[in-house]
Amino acid sequence: MIKSGGVKKLAAIAALCTLIFAVAAGLYGAGVFDQIENKSYDHRVRLFADSERVSDDIVVIVLDDPSIAWAKEQLGWGFPWQRSAFGEIVDYMQIAGARAIAFDVVFSEPSVYTLSYESFLHELGKTAPTVKLDLVADDEAFAAASRNFGRVVQALFVSSQTGAVNRWLEDTNAPLFTPRGFTVIDESEGALFPISALRQSEGAIGSVSVRPDSDGFFRRAPLFTMFDHRAVPGLATAALLVDGAENAIEYDAKSREVNWGDRTFSAGADSSVLLRFKGSIDRYIPYSAAAVLRSVRAYKNGESEPELLPEDFAGKYVFFGYYAAGLFDICATPISSVYPGMGIHITMLDNILSDDFIRKTPAWFDYLLIALTTIPIVILLTIFITRATLSLLTIATLFVVIAALAYYGYELGWWLPMVAPMFGLANAFIAALIFNFISEGSQKRFIKAAFGQYLSPTVIERLLLDPTLLSLGGERREISIFFSDIQGFTTISEKLDPSRLSEFLNDYLSMMSDIILDSGGTIDKYEGDAIIAFWNAPLATEDHAFRAITAALTCQQTLAARQEFFREKYGFLLLTRIGLNTGYAVVGNMGSSKRFDYTMLGDSVNLAARLEGLNKQFGTYLMCSQAALAQARRFGEINARKLALGAVVGKKEAVTVYEPMTAEAFAAGAAVVAQFDTARELFYKGDFGAALAIFEPLSAHDQPSAHYRDQAQFFLRNSNDWKGVWIAGSK
Repeated sequence: MIKSGGVKKLAAIAALCTLIFAVAAGLYGAGVFDQIENKSYDHRVRLFADSERVSDDIVVIVLDDPSIAWAKEQLGWGFPWQRSAFGEIVDYMQIAGARAIAFDVVFSEPSVYTLSYESFLHELGKTAPTVKLDLVADDEAFAAASRNFGRVVQALFVSSQTGAVNRWLEDTNAPLFTPRGFTVIDESEGALFPISALRQSEGAIGSVSVRPDSDGFFRRAPLFTMFDHRAVPGLATAALLVDGAENAIEYDAKSREVNWGDRTFSAGADSSVLLRFKGSIDRYIPYSAAAVLRSVRAYKNGESEPELLPEDFAGKYVFFGYYAAGLFDICATPISSVYPGMGIHITMLDNILSDDFIRKTPAWFDYLLIALTTIPIVILLTIFITRATLSLLTIATLFVVIAALAYYGYELGWWLPMVAPMFGLANAFIAALIFNFISEGSQKRFIKAAFGQYLSPTVIERLLLDPTLLSLGGERREISIFFSDIQGFTTISEKLDPSRLSEFLNDYLSMMSDIILDSGGTIDKYEGDAIIAFWNAPLATEDHAFRAITAALTCQQTLAARQEFFREKYGFLLLTRIGLNTGYAVVGNMGSSKRFDYTMLGDSVNLAARLEGLNKQFGTYLMCSQAALAQARRFGEINARKLALGAVVGKKEAVTVYEPMTAEAFAAGAAVVAQFDTARELFYKGDFGAALAIFEPLSAHDQPSAHYRDQAQFFLRNSNDWKGVWIAGSK
């Protein structure tokens, strides 16, 4: 027993201080806290994102679902669009006097369309000469407009999986960076280049390759990507290059800053910058591609009031990208796990123009902060404050102070570590409690009294048995994943005032969540109206896929039974789309430092999210992968019809998807399902005419048949586009 006030006690306290600091600092240096620190940082980003001011110099043009529908109805266009349409958009940017337009689309394949020379000139607003020339390719219409403007940025994608070229194409007419001081790995593994006509007409080429952090989230983006010993600017920095920015860029290792012309900002030696996200890209008021096309044609026809005036784009940096369901990249960012990839490039340009990147604190500062939250606290709680209630109040206050510093630091533009200091603080607190127990014989009572204020009794008992449970981490486990989303939620939210919207979400989410929880599922998170859940973690359940599918079917049945309730109370009917997948993912304690919540990360999670969105194209409301169905059928009967074999966005391999049904619905629609199966098999064999003959009569009352009818009609006209599997979309 150590005597209070004696030399031995002071020596023990000194040793304890050294040990606690060494543990916290060592774990921090080893990256143990990285995942949970990232999550705490992500919360800071989300908290301040919508209050950040977005740049007035950035404009976004999106090819969205309404644009595709308009083009199909008014112009008879399918998808993809004619490249001449993009040429018209470039023309309007030139007329408007935009600074640059960057396309977040890799045009790596030639267009399937052609234009007659007269039509081509008509698109450009010129008069055809008397001598008739040969056909002009659709790509050339785009390329000609790009050459005329001179400030067009085309996208390049560096990838070891999809890159078809492993050397720089010499006909690429593009300014490159001349970097100094950086330590960047050459990514000469493969790349997708734009087609030759666009390479020779672009003002610059911009890399759209961005690597996520170790947890799969995108928080940083590179100023340039090395490919074949060339520093290819990112899409955002390429837009600045075509607007006259200098090519020379230098990294100062001492200040950890990049000097680029008259700009200086924080960055890593690998050219990556820590982005300050500013919410949804909708904050930049995106214009639809259809509205721009209507405007440029109205302008060229001499109409006095185009839908969008040229002044709307004057002096702006313009980004163009796909924003229709299933067409755009989905990236997990601090803002959202389904964030459009184009938003990363927009955010980078915004940060450059606004000079508001986030800076990471230097290592010496981080270790000093850990020292200040361990050594003084051990001394304070072992010598000056030994009463349990006062000790707890002190620690709670310091937790608040650390959190406040971290959040205020973000507002000032700094990423201060929060988890490691809190871990050190918690360990210092626990060490002091144990020390006082040894000294005073009251450890167990003291720990229970202190932790009982904010932890459950079960957690307290486990902590007493195994203090290492304070460490955070995850494990790889097979789980069944659930993503749901309300159809037309934006319209619903616009019809309800905030209090009614909150009441509606409480009613809906409670109903759905009760079903999931009753089946043994875990609610991961709510994102507005979306529910994300999983089975087989943290509690192991062998029949997790069966539970997931039956829970999803119960959700749909319950929702159907409650339609009258929602109609009477809120004035509308309610439809929900659900996507399910079974696969391996990393699950574990990846919540905040104050609450050990389970969450999940991995490719199988992304696939479940894609399947939820894929329902929209097939007109279905429940879709699951073959892996989920096969696993579920090991434990019970599941009725389902096979919908498609296709490659969703972000997946290289084709995935077979099914529509689960209740026994009653499956029996009632048995004849339709049988005909659908026959037609679907014909479709995938490439016999589109025979498939169309079956799908046509079914399409009047069966949405998946209507979808296949349209696809069969398309491939009858464009048989060369058929790849043997159904393609959900591409970048």
